[in-house]
Amino acid sequence: MSAELASSLLFNLWNMKEPLIRKNNDYPVATTSVEEDGLQQQQGRSESLWMVYLSTFVAVCGSYVFGCCAGYSSPTQDAIREDLSLSLAEYSMFGSILTFGAMIGAITSGSLADLLGRKGVMRLSSAFCAAGWIAIYFAEGAVALDIGRLATGYGMGVFSYVVPVFISEIAPKNLRGALATLNQVMICGGVSVSFIIGTFLTWRAIALTGLVPCGILLIGLFFIPESPRWLAKRGHEKEFEVALQKLRGKDANIAEEAAEIMEYIETLDRLPKVKMLDLFNRRYLRSVIIGVGLMVAQQFGGINGVCFYLSNIFQSAGHNPNTNKNLFEILQVVVTLLITQVIDRAGRKPLLLASGSGLVLACLITGLSFYLKVNELALDYVPVMAVTGILLYIGSFSAGMGAVPWVIMSEIFPINIKGAAGGLATLVNWFGAWAVSYTFNFLMSWSSYGTFLVYAGINALAIVFVIMVVPETKGRTLEQIQAAING
Repeated sequence: MSAELASSLLFNLWNMKEPLIRKNNDYPVATTSVEEDGLQQQQGRSESLWMVYLSTFVAVCGSYVFGCCAGYSSPTQDAIREDLSLSLAEYSMFGSILTFGAMIGAITSGSLADLLGRKGVMRLSSAFCAAGWIAIYFAEGAVALDIGRLATGYGMGVFSYVVPVFISEIAPKNLRGALATLNQVMICGGVSVSFIIGTFLTWRAIALTGLVPCGILLIGLFFIPESPRWLAKRGHEKEFEVALQKLRGKDANIAEEAAEIMEYIETLDRLPKVKMLDLFNRRYLRSVIIGVGLMVAQQFGGINGVCFYLSNIFQSAGHNPNTNKNLFEILQVVVTLLITQVIDRAGRKPLLLASGSGLVLACLITGLSFYLKVNELALDYVPVMAVTGILLYIGSFSAGMGAVPWVIMSEIFPINIKGAAGGLATLVNWFGAWAVSYTFNFLMSWSSYGTFLVYAGINALAIVFVIMVVPETKGRTLEQIQAAING
């Protein structure tokens, strides 16, 4: 996918979001010229944002790397175990160590992004992932595999924080939601491509393909500006203005936006330097509760248990696991792409509520199917109900709970606590991913239908949390959002 194609796609997306300027019918003679002027003005404004689109494309190459890393172990399991004579325990370590690397990346992501800049930490993450892929390619035993997997996990953990933060800091407020959602689109795309190419490439060749997005990202970073807000926070005022002008277009008037950013940065600079424990002070507590709470809702609703053991669930329901798994991957990409079209119009909160409601219903349907199977009731309907429930679950998750928490997390934290608070939220997310995937089999052994009833209850609590705590952030600048939450 070229930068030109990405820019073209996002240009069309922009045009769907802003209505053309219309003239009042009281002046019929001037209507056509005014509409043409409005169209030309809008097209000129869209063309002036080409650097925002290019910067977003470069950043989400990191999201694609994330997806490639996450999707690698499933299609390669049999081939790696056979070629390197690995035991099941050794391969399980190879698969799970990715999550521990991601936790380490999450812990360090915020402080590194504040120290090195958003571009600097993306370079670092890409280098870790590239080194990891090379180690996996040349591996002749379990140790080299684990080192490579740990390195790619670290890069994943950092990317999961810095990509949505970078996009939110460079995007105009009316495009921020759609562009930030592309992070999740590319993650799903990376996972899907890994599954597809895993059917005809060797495991070493798949590792080499992981180097391609790393290379594109490293090269692309030379052609895009640093986050203006990070530059302002570091006191680089001249570079801040140059970066903001590049992102808004050479003819754009950035005076008002630049003044708002600088005024907010100066307000934050007068506050004491924030440490981790300071996140729980009253001033910042609400934003921390929102960010961490959304990550808990996202992960503890069961997504990683369902995804990691999808084949087993389908197999127990009497369906072809490979066919349905491919359907699930395609569904994730399609639904998440659709969300990019509506998130800045519908808003973040309605999407979360609709997504949560769908998750509750999906868990109840799946749980009922397993209840019928355990009690040998209506067995002919069990496979259809199980697959319907799981596909509804995946579709509902992709429709809001998958992407929107990352978008909101990137919007709500003031820049003086963004490193610490964002790192904490990302760590909670990765811990949740590990905890759910680790406990899923134990829960299924306890009660297959009870497991999905537990997840239904957690997702119902998530709906209550969104209604009572989470604010709507669409159509507002980052400074307006953060001042309202933390004021």
